[in-house]
Amino acid sequence: MTDQVLKGESSLADEIVQILRSRIINGEYSIGEKLVENKIAKELKVSRTPVREAFKQLTKENLIEYVPNKGCFAKGFEQNDLQDIYAVRIAVEQLAVAWAIKNKTDEDMAKLREQLEVMSLYTASGMVEKLIQADEEFNNVLYQMARSRFITQALRSYQEYIDLARQGILARRENLPEILEEHKCIYEAVDAGDEDAAKEAVARHLEAAAKRAEARWL
Repeated sequence: MTDQVLKGESSLADEIVQILRSRIINGEYSIGEKLVENKIAKELKVSRTPVREAFKQLTKENLIEYVPNKGCFAKGFEQNDLQDIYAVRIAVEQLAVAWAIKNKTDEDMAKLREQLEVMSLYTASGMVEKLIQADEEFNNVLYQMARSRFITQALRSYQEYIDLARQGILARRENLPEILEEHKCIYEAVDAGDEDAAKEAVARHLEAAAKRAEARWL
């Protein structure tokens, strides 16, 4: 099991949720594996109370199943779960990019262009982790341009699952130029105010991203 260190940046239970969520999504706990509260508490050097709270949260997220008189079991994160997330993501992000076009300002486009230039720099230098951060910031600027807190909340509600599921997949060096080109197409369509082209570019990018992420099951 990967060693984890609590960062102290949020509540103890929230940090344990993040650790266990990452393990479940990345398959460190096999599907159906029993999660023993006492064992995890001992491993993380915490009391059982925050672990118990983490179990409750992950049960709500449908990543853990509680069976009365038996305990908690990892439900895992499977290929069909990833497909579902990307299907929802395409629908929501197409709406987001349409609203971004309607509400964009010169300042917005300058910020979006800056992130694209940063992505280009990191692609050329092969700086994978930095590129992922710039990719996320590009998306954040685009989400903010939609001027809708509900769209932002919807998009961010599954972002952590996407981030965890794609680790080691989207970040392969051979994929970097492709990822950059997909973002260029989105930027150019938004800059031109072409809603149809922007929606098509978003769908094309996310369909490609889904295929790259699904490579973990091949």
